[in-house]
Amino acid sequence: MHVGGRASSTPLFVPRPSGGERLRPGARPGALSVQTRRLEQDHPAPAVCSFLCAAAGLVTGGFAVADAVAGPQIGRLVDRFGQARVLPCALGAHAGAVALLLAGSVPDLVAGVLVGATLPQLSALSAARWTALLSGERAAALPTAFALEALANGVAYMSGPALVSVLGAAGHPGAGVLLAAALVVGGGLALAAQRRTMPPLTGHAERRHAGRALLHSAFPRQVALGLALGVFFGAMQVSVAAYAVGRGTPDAAALLYLAFNCTNLVGGWAYGAWRYGGSPRRHQAAAAACLTAASLPLTFLDTPLAIGAALALTGLAVPVLLILTSVLTESLVPRAVLTQAFTWSSSANAAGTAGAAAVAGRVVDMGGAHGGFSVAVGAAVVMTALALGGPRDSSPDVPKSSAPAKPRRRTRPPHGGIRPPTEKPS
Repeated sequence: MHVGGRASSTPLFVPRPSGGERLRPGARPGALSVQTRRLEQDHPAPAVCSFLCAAAGLVTGGFAVADAVAGPQIGRLVDRFGQARVLPCALGAHAGAVALLLAGSVPDLVAGVLVGATLPQLSALSAARWTALLSGERAAALPTAFALEALANGVAYMSGPALVSVLGAAGHPGAGVLLAAALVVGGGLALAAQRRTMPPLTGHAERRHAGRALLHSAFPRQVALGLALGVFFGAMQVSVAAYAVGRGTPDAAALLYLAFNCTNLVGGWAYGAWRYGGSPRRHQAAAAACLTAASLPLTFLDTPLAIGAALALTGLAVPVLLILTSVLTESLVPRAVLTQAFTWSSSANAAGTAGAAAVAGRVVDMGGAHGGFSVAVGAAVVMTALALGGPRDSSPDVPKSSAPAKPRRRTRPPHGGIRPPTEKPS
């Protein structure tokens, strides 16, 4: 990964745990970075290097913004027409957009926007399937299912950049984008072929009524928490890279990321295997508070060992927050708009990551790596405040399932249905 000044804010870190999309978060932005490095080798002049880095950041930012804006709209179409009809169309459009990007027949920014706008959020589709499969008496297993998704995402984020680096070192920088696109299209088609696990469709009237739950205060709070978590991701990635480069050991960034990602896997596995009960809202508040406490020392620690230990502690809390965001979203939103709700959470996370990468890059330029870590701490504090405010939210007035509500049991009046006459006051 290339890091240097504003170029450090180019790559994205967007957790999206599902199918062939799992490798895409690290692979595609990493491919952009590899291409930028190779261009820098061909054009070593500082002015040209700065221009190329800015161009790569602009394309990556356009991709992230388009992905965040278009994702919920694709989710709305899926809720209306079903995954089997919408997913192949979206994947075909995405493959065409990637072909335009690789061919260079349109400006890179336009191609990046098209690639992001046509990318189906497979994580939302997978979460909706888990919800449909584990309904009723099996709903208690949902946290374990979402933990499994978080584990797969963590493995993908570690392997994606490694694959792209190998391809770039072999002299094929564009192969990283092609590999990510092939995995998305192949995994998406495989998911669409599994019709037995698709959630059932609902009627137009129910979708219209259920859509009001998306405006309830409890669900926007979860979206805002996902946005803050994305800010944490983006600021942390830029700051870790800036810290390693500032010490003159850029290769140490890989080890610091490894410490974070390894404990990320442990945290997701541990929470998924946890069999004790409790309120998910309180778990979320506790995880956000732990994340704040673990990330605060990063603003003043200086030795690599201490920084690595603090990053390892933050990695334990991050997957728990991701899992609980999915659990609470599922409990707050009716099934008729559940896919759209999951895409809103993922889009908020992506938007936060893209925006924080740019903001943290400027903060690092002015105040060094510790200033970037302060941005991440601020995001953790916001998450804690949002999570602590969650228990005061009331439940939405829309029924959770699409089944009709049970009729109320009417009580018979005494004396065989004849009401006794009321006594007149004397």
